[in-house]
Amino acid sequence: MEQEKGLLKALRIGLGKTRSGMLGGVFHAYTGINEDLYEALEEALIMADAGAVLTGELLSKLREKVKKDRLRTADEAKNALIEIIAAQMRPDAPFLPDGEKKAVLLVVGVNGTGKTTTIGKLAHYYMAQGRSIMLAAADTFRAAASEQLGVWAERAGVPMVKHGEGADPAAVVFDAIASCKARGCDILICDTAGRLHNKKNLMNELEKMRRVIARELAGIPCRVLLVLDATTGQNAIMQVKAFERSSGVTDVVLTKLDGTAKGGMAVAIRRELHLPVRFIGIGEGIGDLQPFDADRYARALFD
Repeated sequence: MEQEKGLLKALRIGLGKTRSGMLGGVFHAYTGINEDLYEALEEALIMADAGAVLTGELLSKLREKVKKDRLRTADEAKNALIEIIAAQMRPDAPFLPDGEKKAVLLVVGVNGTGKTTTIGKLAHYYMAQGRSIMLAAADTFRAAASEQLGVWAERAGVPMVKHGEGADPAAVVFDAIASCKARGCDILICDTAGRLHNKKNLMNELEKMRRVIARELAGIPCRVLLVLDATTGQNAIMQVKAFERSSGVTDVVLTKLDGTAKGGMAVAIRRELHLPVRFIGIGEGIGDLQPFDADRYARALFD
């Protein structure tokens, strides 16, 4: 219970800019449910970067629920909207199959999203759960990328496999898989070059890495985590579409939620792209990556 309260408190703090932007105060300005409240909600959701289409859908569902359940107060409307958003955000299946201990996490994303930092935090998160972790420094395109990842590997206390700058990323992944098998590690987390979505050759590298993983670790779940900077808002959706075509993105990590008023874009990603948000970054510390919880998230947007 105390851990649950701590996570919710951290998320509320992280979403402070979104809430203070308008969402947090909109219900406090009204006592009853009327058209003025709906108009204020529409403006607040759009300002939070939920998008016009999604905002319309959310308010339509809220109107239906208000009518069906005969809600009367603004506070009742707030709780109803929280339930609607939480239901929208819940994933259809768990991140990893129940009871599955082994997995490969292929982490992709453009430069500047916090991708390498996220890998370090993921390693720390799973180490805290008693898993053994191996990192693969498959970003051989950017100078000093493996050194940066190495710093995070040291902080998390996990081994890492790397090659020289300019090496074949798929070869790094191949060797990391061999080392992972030899050490009996549970989870292999692979860094990749920060790709611009129009760099076709870099996208082809992603496809090659996936083929190596499928061949060498047949039957082991492979999740492709796309790291997105929450401060980019709706613009991030174009990145998702590009990566999804080339790398088979399965899940999303949202970083820098503590630095933006655009927290509503998480709902837009789920609605428009049918991809679940699995982790969120709400701080710079190694322990500031949280598994995404739809109910906590929806509550923290308004409370």
